Amino acid sequence: MAATSKIEWTDATWNPVRGCTKISPGCKHCYAETFAERFRGVPGHPYEQGFDLRLVPEKLAEPLRWSAPKRVFVNSMSDLFHKDVPDDYIVSVVRVMLMADWHTYQVLTKRSERMRDLLKTKLRFASKRSHIWWGVSVEDRRYGLPRIEHLRKAPARVRFLSVEPLLEGLETINLDGIHWVIVGGESGPGARPLSPEWVTSLRDQCLRARVPFFFKQWGGVQKSRMGRELEGRTHDELPAVPNLPIASLEDRRAAIEEVQTHLARCS
Repeated sequence: MAATSKIEWTDATWNPVRGCTKISPGCKHCYAETFAERFRGVPGHPYEQGFDLRLVPEKLAEPLRWSAPKRVFVNSMSDLFHKDVPDDYIVSVVRVMLMADWHTYQVLTKRSERMRDLLKTKLRFASKRSHIWWGVSVEDRRYGLPRIEHLRKAPARVRFLSVEPLLEGLETINLDGIHWVIVGGESGPGARPLSPEWVTSLRDQCLRARVPFFFKQWGGVQKSRMGRELEGRTHDELPAVPNLPIASLEDRRAAIEEVQTHLARCS
């Protein structure tokens, strides 16, 4: 887990899985892949294997070591619902979220069908918990809009959309059952352009539907120069963050030991 994050809508990141594979146009300039591949072959580096997908069970207990409540982006460097991540491992990750429930978890995927199906079955035990937010990436109409429908059919307490990188106008979208919308442009070399009209359309739809709206960035090759103001102001709205009690040090140590014992049994 990274103690801090430069991602505007979260506080920290937690990566019990590393690496991924491309499945849609939003993946074309993946920042996580670009970062990880810099270190391929560097002995001892967390990304010695580049962006190849692998489980990192030694990272499972990390949220239990944090006493101060944080918004935690789960798998900023992967996708929890990738086809090569076993169901049982996903269940173990989510069980840690229940153990360390003083944090708020932001789970984001492009594999929306698998997330929907697991929330109806093996993850039903966590689907209605208010401190776990379940989200899908939406970059365009062809790939993104079906993910919204999959998410809407998932039995989740909090559902959100990460509309980033936004690659085209989405026109009118159905926000029924959606509790948060993040919008942003692509950044870095080769960044594809973001039209202001696409952003203002989504902002106005969120306003009418009373859905919190967060504008992350305009993006571009030098995103810091473009900033994140939309029509003269920033938009930093979030769903309500639950205020759950922090476990005692003794209870946290016991939970960490439980996770480690479970891993030893399964190895």
